[in-house]
Amino acid sequence: MAPAVRGLKSFVWQKLKSAVFDDFTKEEEWKVMLLDDYTTKLLSLCCKMSDLLAEGVTVVENVYKTREPVPNMKAIYLITPTKKVICPDSLFNKIKASCAKSIKKCKEINISFFPYESQVFTLNIPDAFYRCYSPTLEKTKDKDAVLQVMAEQIVTLCATLDENPGVRYKSGPSGRASKLAQLVEKSLENYYKTDERSQIKAKTHSQLIIIDRGFDPVSTVLHELTFQAMAYDLLPIENDTYKYKTEGSGGKEKEAILEEDDDLWVKMRHKHIADVLEEIPKLLKDASSKTKAAEGKLSISALSQLMKKMPLYRKEISKQVLHLNIAEDCMSKFKSNVERLCKTEQDLALGTDAEGEKVKDSMRVLLPVLLNKSHDSYDKIRAILLYIFSTNGTTQENLDKLIQNVHIESDSDMIKNWKYLDVPVISSFVAQQHKYVRRDRSKEETFQLSRWTPVIKDVMEDAIENKLDSKDWPYCSRCPPTWNGSGAVSARQKPRASCREERRSGARLIVFVIGGVTYSEMRSAYEVTEAYKSCEVVIGSTHILTPRKLLEEVKSLSKPKDMVCIKDE
Repeated sequence: MAPAVRGLKSFVWQKLKSAVFDDFTKEEEWKVMLLDDYTTKLLSLCCKMSDLLAEGVTVVENVYKTREPVPNMKAIYLITPTKKVICPDSLFNKIKASCAKSIKKCKEINISFFPYESQVFTLNIPDAFYRCYSPTLEKTKDKDAVLQVMAEQIVTLCATLDENPGVRYKSGPSGRASKLAQLVEKSLENYYKTDERSQIKAKTHSQLIIIDRGFDPVSTVLHELTFQAMAYDLLPIENDTYKYKTEGSGGKEKEAILEEDDDLWVKMRHKHIADVLEEIPKLLKDASSKTKAAEGKLSISALSQLMKKMPLYRKEISKQVLHLNIAEDCMSKFKSNVERLCKTEQDLALGTDAEGEKVKDSMRVLLPVLLNKSHDSYDKIRAILLYIFSTNGTTQENLDKLIQNVHIESDSDMIKNWKYLDVPVISSFVAQQHKYVRRDRSKEETFQLSRWTPVIKDVMEDAIENKLDSKDWPYCSRCPPTWNGSGAVSARQKPRASCREERRSGARLIVFVIGGVTYSEMRSAYEVTEAYKSCEVVIGSTHILTPRKLLEEVKSLSKPKDMVCIKDE
């Protein structure tokens, strides 16, 4: 039996179910559902065919494909309002005139995001990275247009969660986060208008924080050793699909989708690879011993019980074998190449070694990686970037030498173009970049090669504890009383301590990163939610990043690119 739909996915499914199926009675005949590519993906993320069957849907078809007519069945068209499907008024009027009796109802459902995981959402607009950061797009209106689309999509997330959050942002030189935050606030006001007096839904206990991708460049290129992040970085996983072979499969390749329907994946995905390799063999051993113990009982009733449980055991073991394959695949890559990189990366990222001693010469730390012929150009570029991030930029002469000596001239824009994200590459670019003051985690138990914590985790914790500086993290609107840093608004109504409890009881923190979110940052949302219990953290972005994909996107920023209309995707 599949686990219950979780978090965001549950909210989306309930909203869809209410909007689409509430007009039908359970006794009505079977229905056919017509979907486009967007709604197909949306439904696949938040429900299963069994859920649709429970609502009377027996056939699901692609609206654009030729299909056999089924005149005896009622049809539900769930389609996205793109240029491809919206017809001119004249044609729509003809449809109304000729088909009015056949159309029971037409509804608009405001869901313009994908619930990627229970606490993670995406807007599915990867080219937004180019449109937000590329200097080749000189027209401001092009960049404003993509921010407006993003704002409208973020509002549909808030509406799905029934939240009207206080919107704030990390101030920065480009003003990108500020502009998006203001657009979101304005769109929230428009969405929640209730009458001609422009009264809006009161601010809820939630908070929405908007951050630009350049805020924490380190987490985008560092090698992560937690299961999900490591697998997506090192293995050729496409569309969340992992391909593998097992003993006894006759050399046939198998496919597995890494999704939240798999309880073992949910349990393991945020664990360190060392813990995963310790736990899964134990689970396999336990499952095998249960089967053998049951087989040892020769009574008819015992054998009958075993036969009933065998499909469950087989499914359980196959999942364990799958994840052991992924873990061993990761370790194979790690042992052959990555292990030697990790110490260097951690030392550069943190500015200290495993013993806590300050790194005095970052170039000396970097050089062994550059001189090692077994490391490919991507790994060397990632190490060079960590060196540049750690020193707040380098000299033009030094950068030219690094590029020349490592023979990465053709990929040098993977390094140089970070300036378009307001990250100093040449030290003269910014005199001194203000860095976020990190929380002290020296007492936390960590693996030596996994000492780095994404900056966004500090931001989440500081936001929940009301420690974010309002000068660096201003609100676009009046702060909800329960999140008021001074306590002035809420203190007139109740003691400040009581307000803090109200804020953390049933509160929700939504974090949106312009330009992509990493798997380590996604993990942080779950970790902070677990630590603070009553405050759920939801994180999202335009798309999900892996280091290699991000470097390719950064490289493309300085090149002209044929643009597509985001709304039609």
